[in-house]
Amino acid sequence: MAVTEIRATEPAGAAPQRNWWDRVPPSYWVVVVFLLFMPAFASDFVVYQLMGWTFILGIISLSLMFLAGYGGMVSLVQMTVAGLAGYMVAIFGDSAIDTISLGWPWYVSIPLALMIAVLFATVTGWLAVRTEGIYTIMITLAIASAFFYFTRQNYVIFNGFSGFNGVLPPQLFGVDWRGPNAFYYLTLFWAAASYFAVLYISRAPFGLALQGVRDNPRRMAALGFNVTAHRVAAYSFAALLAGIGGILLTWQSAQISPGTAGIGPVIDILVIAVIGGLRHPIGPFIGALVYVMLKTFALDALVALGLGGERFQLLIGVGFLAIVFFSPDGLLGLWQKLRDSRNRDPLREGGGGGK
Repeated sequence: MAVTEIRATEPAGAAPQRNWWDRVPPSYWVVVVFLLFMPAFASDFVVYQLMGWTFILGIISLSLMFLAGYGGMVSLVQMTVAGLAGYMVAIFGDSAIDTISLGWPWYVSIPLALMIAVLFATVTGWLAVRTEGIYTIMITLAIASAFFYFTRQNYVIFNGFSGFNGVLPPQLFGVDWRGPNAFYYLTLFWAAASYFAVLYISRAPFGLALQGVRDNPRRMAALGFNVTAHRVAAYSFAALLAGIGGILLTWQSAQISPGTAGIGPVIDILVIAVIGGLRHPIGPFIGALVYVMLKTFALDALVALGLGGERFQLLIGVGFLAIVFFSPDGLLGLWQKLRDSRNRDPLREGGGGGK
């Protein structure tokens, strides 16, 4: 009786007020706690190489997911943008190639590197958004190829084939940020910041308008939205994410060379994003984790079996085709199909189960 009286005082049809943390599934909190305390029980190789690399590739792939998933634009220039940011940090900051590196402080070199990367992607987007489908892919691939060969042949600015080594993160607050635990938390922070930034923008007016442009550009233009401006702005924001990932990637390996942004890595970013899934920002990180695990352990397994390390790319390709064949939405799509199959009512699906 008391319950009935309490419910009667609530407005009809009103949903109970819940805090945002109450809407987060418990499994998410488990993952958060696991990631925060991983350095306490994992080895330096796991936290620095495996997880650090996963977070970095996830950030760069997230920039592609933002363009493709929310904007409907498949760009193959994201790894190029990441490589450009890494090069700019090496050129404006410190490296072992002191005849080229300018040695500017980090608070100048890092923002300047990101600005140049965003400007480069903005110009690329301005050219690419005027095409659709395969033509957009070809334009971005051509720009990525041109960047690779230009950096490989230019010795005055990019130091040619050798690139730059000895590119280290600044020691802020007395912390060696290239140490295993410190670098792990550095990459984890930027991965989380990038994830929540994309999640926020996807629900903001700009993100909703971008999704409207993806679904029906003519209708959005008729409503007064500048379709080209929204698409170019999406390239600029995605470049900021890719630039952050490129700087972290350069710091992790302490070097940047043309091979970092070569044709292979450019395609790998696309594979990572598609394997994880383009429907949610968590997909690129799932795809990056799968890729890093295969890259690290499958290669050794193939060599141990006498199959040759060059077959690794074949293994990646077969896995990519299998996932896309069974689920165009990647691993997230497979997980959703599994959940739907478990929650499906067999009586309803079978028409009541017969008489």
